[in-house]
Amino acid sequence: MRIEDYALIGDCETAALISTHGSIDWLCFPRFDSPACFAALLGTPENGRWSIAAKDPQTRSSRRYRDGTLILETQFETPDGAATLIDFMPPRDHAADIVRLIVGQRGRVAFDVDLVIRFDYGRSVPWVSRVDDETLTAVAGPDLLVLRTPVALCGEDLHTVGTFTVSAGERIPFTLTHLPSNREPPPPKDAEAALARTETFWRAFSDRCPPVGPWTADVKRSLITLKALTYMPTGGIVAAATTSLPEHIGGPRNWDYRICWLRDATVTLLAFMHLGYFEEAAAWREWLMRTAAGDPGQM
Repeated sequence: MRIEDYALIGDCETAALISTHGSIDWLCFPRFDSPACFAALLGTPENGRWSIAAKDPQTRSSRRYRDGTLILETQFETPDGAATLIDFMPPRDHAADIVRLIVGQRGRVAFDVDLVIRFDYGRSVPWVSRVDDETLTAVAGPDLLVLRTPVALCGEDLHTVGTFTVSAGERIPFTLTHLPSNREPPPPKDAEAALARTETFWRAFSDRCPPVGPWTADVKRSLITLKALTYMPTGGIVAAATTSLPEHIGGPRNWDYRICWLRDATVTLLAFMHLGYFEEAAAWREWLMRTAAGDPGQM
């Protein structure tokens, strides 16, 4: 896939890229600059991904963001029915989460799940264990992922796979949580409550955007994307969520954009301030003052 065909979700501390087919092909947990646990973007599915896709080869898919939010909705249409995959990352409480919610719209739609966890940019295969009927854990070194879902999953060739069917009116959740590996898995989270909380968070941000004529919707969407690239704990702003993508295939010019480039961040802050978003600018200034503190010669 082309990089421009991926959709972004995030929680203002890290971000994931999702393909048009419902596969999370890039995710660094728990921070933007952490090693990736899904790195298929840079290699193959064996380097890590999480696919939830309709089984029917005649499936047609489309997607959109829920208005004013970073909640992604992918619509799957098959001859037997229709369903929506809702992807989002809730604002942090004590851990980082990705929630994937499959909602039946009409008829019945069969889905395949293929979860390939590979820590450290695709190099480290974790130890996957079953805690109970709805909980799996994956551990490698300092990292722990906890997957909770009512869907029956099993191990197959170092993948976690399963098949399920969603009917009209059904809602089937998957929640993936990152923790340090020395901690106990947290109690289950309510996916519906997390969805409502995430929608409230993003609407509170985007609804502050003043009207700018016929371009208001586009400007608001751009603001949401820029906000997703801010690192909320410190005020820093990453230039992009990706790394190691060459300027052209096979080219030597690879960059890691998961750092705060002063020039790029300044352009972002100008966009914020032109629309009255000064809190992000104040937080970034505090980040800059801390970063540059000490001997100016060591900048």
